[in-house]
Amino acid sequence: MMTKKTVNNSFIISAISILMAACTSGGRQTSADTAIADTVVTPLYTTEPVTYDTDDPAIWVNPVDPAQSLIIGTDKNENGGLYVFDLKGKIIHEKTVSGLKRPNNVDVAYGLRLAGQPIDIAVTTERMTNKLRVFSLPDMKAIDGGGIAVFEGETGPEYRDPMGIALYTAPNGNIYAVVGRKNGPTDGTYLWQYLLEDGGGLVRATLVRKFGHYSGHKEIEAIAVDNELGYVYYADEQIGVRKYYADPTKGNEELALFATQGFADDHEGISIYKTSDSTGYILVSDQQANRFNIYPRKGDDDPHNHPLITSIQVSTSESDGSDIVSSPLNDDFRHGLFVAMSDDKTFQLYRWEDIARDRLTINQ
Repeated sequence: MMTKKTVNNSFIISAISILMAACTSGGRQTSADTAIADTVVTPLYTTEPVTYDTDDPAIWVNPVDPAQSLIIGTDKNENGGLYVFDLKGKIIHEKTVSGLKRPNNVDVAYGLRLAGQPIDIAVTTERMTNKLRVFSLPDMKAIDGGGIAVFEGETGPEYRDPMGIALYTAPNGNIYAVVGRKNGPTDGTYLWQYLLEDGGGLVRATLVRKFGHYSGHKEIEAIAVDNELGYVYYADEQIGVRKYYADPTKGNEELALFATQGFADDHEGISIYKTSDSTGYILVSDQQANRFNIYPRKGDDDPHNHPLITSIQVSTSESDGSDIVSSPLNDDFRHGLFVAMSDDKTFQLYRWEDIARDRLTINQ
């Protein structure tokens, strides 16, 4: 079992106070619950800039040599692309994919069986073509036959324009894409979930369910999946973070709505730092405040209770998407890597211990 540095006594007292306040307010934060960091955390590296507009990153961990892991980031434009960076933020030009039509978000998964072999994949939403694009890792070769259409049959304005995506790997090895869009219905069918599988040497997608409440207030873009616990989280912007089962056979009941207060404006990127198979933290971008609000991955007596723990001020500007890994990668990132988009055409690479400081657990 992993050993960990734990929070100091003063923070434990602070956390208990926050939890007690959350209990008295039905598990949701009041303005008094919001803890604001007093110093700005700076990244170890900032990536080389993309051409147009960064939006969302994903981290691929090299299973043979973690020091050779990759960061994949979207360049959101009608002539955009998927940029690939090393762990110092340098662009790997031979792996970067150009000519994509407004790629929005990206995620990775491991071990999709294709032509009898397990293949790691990066999947991005291509908004202007209403498709998913799928690339093998680490070579970034297209394995989708030109793209996979999503939200077919929808006729509402921007109902077919994919934005957010998260990949869920089920215990039986099935890999699913949970896809959000620029606009959608308020009848509980905003997100569509697709099974990804071998379609004769290329990836195909089969729709398995439509789910997800939507307030109708703004849009849904940020989506994250907790594979081990089997949950989907997504940001109903300016409302909060909603939680559902990731397994399509477990139904479409909303399990939680949290992070409902203490945000300057938009709820954006969601990422999950894991300290064990069941514990850790959920980080949510408070976009206009340039900070990340942090919640427990697992509640106390109620596993769906996610009260605010703390807020971390970062040097990103208007951070939209983010990703995180909690395993050691190299001498720079011994306790995990947090990558967050910044609106200056870059992604920022943070050491987890700099985010955690003496407030949060650090994997050893």
